[in-house]
Amino acid sequence: MAEEKTNSPALSELLQVRRDKLKAFEDMGVAPFGHRFEVSHSSAQVKENFDELDFEVKGEDAPSVTVAGRLMAVRGHGKAAFAELMDLAGKIQIYFRKDVLGDDKYAQFKLLDIGDIIGLKGQAFKTKSGEITLRVMDFDLLSKSLRPLPEKYHGITDKEARYRQRYVDLIMNPEVRDTFIKRTRIVSAIREYLDNKDFLEVETPVMSNIAGGAAAKPFITFHNALNISLYLRIATELNLKRLVIGGLERVYEIGRIFRNEGIDNRHNPEFTSIEVYQAYADYTDLMEITKGIVCHAAEKVLGTTKINYQGVDIDLANIKTISMNDAVKEATGIDFMACETVEEARALADKAGIPYEQRHGKGGILNAAFEEKVEATLMQPTFITGHPTEISPLAKRNPENPEITDRFEFFIYGRELANGFTELNDPIDQLQRFVDQAAQREQGDDEAHMMDHDYVTAMEYGLPPTGGLGIGIDRLVMLLTDEPSIRDVLLFPHMRPETNAEENE
Repeated sequence: MAEEKTNSPALSELLQVRRDKLKAFEDMGVAPFGHRFEVSHSSAQVKENFDELDFEVKGEDAPSVTVAGRLMAVRGHGKAAFAELMDLAGKIQIYFRKDVLGDDKYAQFKLLDIGDIIGLKGQAFKTKSGEITLRVMDFDLLSKSLRPLPEKYHGITDKEARYRQRYVDLIMNPEVRDTFIKRTRIVSAIREYLDNKDFLEVETPVMSNIAGGAAAKPFITFHNALNISLYLRIATELNLKRLVIGGLERVYEIGRIFRNEGIDNRHNPEFTSIEVYQAYADYTDLMEITKGIVCHAAEKVLGTTKINYQGVDIDLANIKTISMNDAVKEATGIDFMACETVEEARALADKAGIPYEQRHGKGGILNAAFEEKVEATLMQPTFITGHPTEISPLAKRNPENPEITDRFEFFIYGRELANGFTELNDPIDQLQRFVDQAAQREQGDDEAHMMDHDYVTAMEYGLPPTGGLGIGIDRLVMLLTDEPSIRDVLLFPHMRPETNAEENE
């Protein structure tokens, strides 16, 4: 794949052979890059409807079909040859005969290469081995492939090459195509679930003056006409809550999010999330919606809520709920929220070997303990609740304990899949939390929330009691397709540029 450079003598010879064949087609008066082709059946539809198409039963009265796709194998080059044609629905065997096609057309067939895209008219029959096959009556060259595909068993094992040349990966690996087809269906199932509950899908800006709605480092760009710097959004939250203030009581947005952070199996600089907001609801309502979205997507795409992810059996419909403090207490024996001072919390953390930062209060230390001792152990679906106010600048305080918020995070296989809370709707409290976050930014936390005076102004008009939710679409797709890395569910994951300048020559 990508490791094959055009300056390789062997490859250059192969490329030249294909260009020679292209010239031969042109000399025959055949356009090597065709135009529209009317397709009547996919490969799967031919197989599904074979009884109606069977040439051996119906004889010359058998209906013909037209299919189109890419040649993936050719066997035999005498007066007859079998080949394999691939389209989105799968593969089907096709059969070329010189006495059926005629001399001129068969001469064109002999110029075809693996990788060429053709459209054909044919009749269906079964070979002696019982394989459904199309006898080719006529065909058109639709696109001449000028590069050879990788050798089937050795040319597609380099993961980096697969990510860089996803188009080749999709051609060669049917399981990769299946993953991305499922991704589309998962997103459709999410929309279906929310639309059926009267939510409105909306769109909000990707660029803004303030990067708000999450604790993350933003990307910065520049708008020439306005002569200002803008941030690519790190969340859609604040704009969606502005819409709730404006009277759109149930809204959601599926969109691209950008965070200038590290890359690993769970993180990519840009990713897809969905955020959902419901007026007159609280975090418990959004926990139910989270469960509903995940289970509906699983049932719609997989037919079950019981899955196996990376060797672990998981029941998506069986969800445990536990507070962050109780989860940490179970794992460490330490009750951080019972500490009277931050010094006491630090001493307990030091004794337990829990790393934290000096800027952390006891809530921040509790969260650090959770991330260090608990998070990776949450293999089965778990709602973690009772997050410290210190780490939840946009969540509403718990009315019984103002040190925590009415918030949840949803974990499966040791990974956060969703985050939601009862939205803070007190503009005075919100302003103070922005002030606190601004102070943390001044202390060097470049992920702390920026001050957003316009959002506070919007809140002063009145934000109804609201529940909010965010789900990482890519992580949900990973879970439902049993893929180990986020790169396996992104069609074009970010990669370092290759240093070889001849790569695209």
